[in-house]
Amino acid sequence: MKTLADGQIIWEPSKEQIDQTVLTHYVNWLKEKKGLAFHNYHELWKWSVYELENFWASIWDFCEVKAERKYDKVLANNSMPGAKWFEGSRLNYAENALSNDQEDKTAIFFRSEHIKKQEVSWKELKEKVASVAHSLRKLGVKSGDRVVAYMPNIPETVIAFLATASIGAIWSSCSPDFGARSVIDRFKQIEPVVLLAIDGYQYNGNVYDKTSVVSQLQKEIATIKHTVLIPYIDKTNFEVNLKEIIPWSTLLNETAELSFESVPFDHPLWILYSSGTTGMPKPIVQGHGGILLEHFKSTRLHQSMTSEDTVFWFTTTGWMMWNLLMGGLLNGATIVLYDGSPSFPNMDTLWELAEDTGMTFFGTSAPFLTNSMKLGIKPMEKYDLSKLKALFSTGAPLSGDGYKWVYGNVKKDIWLSSSSGGTDVCAGFVGGVPTLPVRIGEIQGRALGVHVEAFDEQGQPLINDVGELVITKPMPSMPLYFWNDKDGTRYYESYFDTYPGIWKHGDWIKIDDKGSCIIYGRSDSTINRSGVRMGTSDIYRVVEAIDEVMESLVIDREVLERGSSLLMFVVLKSGNSLDPTLKAKIKEQIRGNVSPRFIPDQIYIVEQIPKTLNGKKMEVPIRKVLLGFEFDKVVNPDSMGNPESLQFFKDLAFELNEEKIF
Repeated sequence: MKTLADGQIIWEPSKEQIDQTVLTHYVNWLKEKKGLAFHNYHELWKWSVYELENFWASIWDFCEVKAERKYDKVLANNSMPGAKWFEGSRLNYAENALSNDQEDKTAIFFRSEHIKKQEVSWKELKEKVASVAHSLRKLGVKSGDRVVAYMPNIPETVIAFLATASIGAIWSSCSPDFGARSVIDRFKQIEPVVLLAIDGYQYNGNVYDKTSVVSQLQKEIATIKHTVLIPYIDKTNFEVNLKEIIPWSTLLNETAELSFESVPFDHPLWILYSSGTTGMPKPIVQGHGGILLEHFKSTRLHQSMTSEDTVFWFTTTGWMMWNLLMGGLLNGATIVLYDGSPSFPNMDTLWELAEDTGMTFFGTSAPFLTNSMKLGIKPMEKYDLSKLKALFSTGAPLSGDGYKWVYGNVKKDIWLSSSSGGTDVCAGFVGGVPTLPVRIGEIQGRALGVHVEAFDEQGQPLINDVGELVITKPMPSMPLYFWNDKDGTRYYESYFDTYPGIWKHGDWIKIDDKGSCIIYGRSDSTINRSGVRMGTSDIYRVVEAIDEVMESLVIDREVLERGSSLLMFVVLKSGNSLDPTLKAKIKEQIRGNVSPRFIPDQIYIVEQIPKTLNGKKMEVPIRKVLLGFEFDKVVNPDSMGNPESLQFFKDLAFELNEEKIF
């Protein structure tokens, strides 16, 4: 493996493997039903982005979307933002997810740090979804109401989501590792009527009581009418002082008939959150139809998923990969849920889970694979991974050494599918193609129906060079809008103010002449920790509330081949010093109110935070300086209000001894 260089082929699917992919079946279906012939993936991709309407109509038909009413027109308006997809259609995401008639087959396999094994059959899943939906209706929940969950990755969360979607209510969730302030900042904006929560959770062997956070949510979010508590941790560990609690078991008391509210294509399904550098977290609204079609396309054509598969993603309910994992149900596959640390009691935990479940698709983050490599883990020597067909990697760029480790230590005949996408569309922009070879350090191709380009600063497309990742044509799963963004200003400014009419995502990408891609990391200031992204404003609100701190700046140095390094810079009030006590206080505030994921690796004291003439923190230019860009190309002192603040960061960049990456 060590003799292979980046860009060289490390694995190729056999002809038999290619013939068995759902993608090949789709290509054959296009030829038979539509008279279309494609000789390679690149031809298919070009057709999918230049004939958007025909492509997405074919996904509807090929995947046999279950709908009460079919559409009048595929794409009534193709502008961005503002595209109107499949107008006239009426459907329901949950109905499509639960339309598989498999009765006693396992729909959900669950394991956590303190629960060894739990299985939910399709029959049980449908019965519980029906009961919970019935109970939510009895509580007064109706189509369009918001139901929020402060819950981990457990079967009850899946059941609650499907029940919520089935009645046309709108789902939103946060992981219990999020602190109270982060959760309130998200949920309060969308005015939920029902809160589902757990009493506590276990991570890395430690048990955390979350009842105080649940109580705070009840007090600070006035619209919550009902709180449902799921007893996840042994009750003897906690004193539950919560008012007006409905036990989860009460929602399951009454049997009911499974039914589905038929909603328009663009009826909100869920609200995800993607934070920026200013203001509150952005509540991104995505629709039943757009997510349904995107999940059908992603799971079937790009992941080649069928009802025979057992699918896993290591994720929390606060990451879009949990939402994408729900797409496995659309194919009748068994989905595997795991709640806990991937390294407890050791780094073998998830590989053991793969063996025990007969996992066929193993989804994880690039940092997990990198850590396994650094620790010398050799799964193939300890576990039976004979059923494992594919290993999916996302959340951060995977290095060439990571590719080599997979084929040398996990399995020689395995499809390694590296991908990159965004919470903003709950989908991948670039990713795996099951009919193509895997090349070291490269993502196989651009996703079907996604017109990805690399743009220079003048908005010109680049090939074989690094540029801004942009999407030049609409996708069905793009946000319908941001909640409470009545005139669409915040939505427009988030994606379209750099290249009008073109979606700028905030990643660096290189696309070569054969269609392969490399993601280099964030081009903006959003923080990315193992795929979970957080806006700097979330951290500033917490840190700058500390008495000793005047101002702060946080920079994520995550980029391909280097991993993630989170640096914080603070300006202190006169008379204070950055001693161990204050450092611990800063970290504890972030741990408790944001998330342990976003505790900085280093904290520095500075005299000033670099700012523009209008007082905005210069996050992106300083990030580029610390990544090793040429200083004069990324910073213009004449546009600054305090250019004297730059010297500290120039000196630090030199001390870090970074090689130039671009």
